[in-house]
Amino acid sequence: MADFIPPDVRSRLKSLRLITRRAVGSHGLGLHHSHSRGAGLEFAQYRAYEPGDELRQIDWKLYARSDKFFVREAERESPVAVWIMMDASASMGQADAIRSDYSRLDAAKGIAASIAELAMQQGDRFGWMALSDAGLRLLPPATGLRQRDRLLLDMLPLRAEGGFAAEAQLGPVWERIGAHDLVILLSDCFEPGAIELVEKLSAAGREVLVIEMLTVGERDFPFDGGYRFRDPETGEELLGDGAALRAEFLRRFGEARAELHARLDAVGIRRATHVLDEPIDMPLRRLFGAHDAAEYS
Repeated sequence: MADFIPPDVRSRLKSLRLITRRAVGSHGLGLHHSHSRGAGLEFAQYRAYEPGDELRQIDWKLYARSDKFFVREAERESPVAVWIMMDASASMGQADAIRSDYSRLDAAKGIAASIAELAMQQGDRFGWMALSDAGLRLLPPATGLRQRDRLLLDMLPLRAEGGFAAEAQLGPVWERIGAHDLVILLSDCFEPGAIELVEKLSAAGREVLVIEMLTVGERDFPFDGGYRFRDPETGEELLGDGAALRAEFLRRFGEARAELHARLDAVGIRRATHVLDEPIDMPLRRLFGAHDAAEYS
């Protein structure tokens, strides 16, 4: 089983909670008022029998083997889910020259696995969608270790290809995402369709967060000498000297990002940025950390 989360990040995740504007409790998403252990839907754990437990919860097969009473606990399904929405278009396959084997999509998989880990440790349901015009991949929401493992297995073969999903492919988004669900988009935000989708979701009353995935090259433009710059989705190319292009690129890229941020802010979508040389929990700390939740960029 692939582990997308480095050990140091996994340790830090223990101090984070997925808290949203709609949280009504003191833990996580506020789902715990409706979430409890009992005779629910998915097996969670065994515990020793206690006076007052229902006899139907006793695992009699285990009693026959151990001569002790154990109660089977299961998780009751929460009415609200965390949806991890991943842009799987070709531009998400971009990496930096200093680490050519680690793309935006690789980082997005690590962040998605971290979100799933947080949801699981809170007992919240989580689901996953990967969107490109090559096809929509979907894992319906559930909770527990099996759901986490399903997510990791589904993400493993995912490749960045094509453009963003066309409008005609987005039916499952509207069919599956509930009115009170939390949606977290992982995208480079270059595709107009991705931004239009989260704007529509927000306008329809869903709470939406965006994690903007950037390369080191886009943040710093550390190129010197002659380069051929190629758009991975359109194939368009630009020949030029890196040093000569730097100031103009950084200015125009900064203006484009400022326009994007203003657009998201206008519809109440919280955001954070992730650059490929940063730890994958950094954007989650910007969104959910106790001291820096208001730092979106």
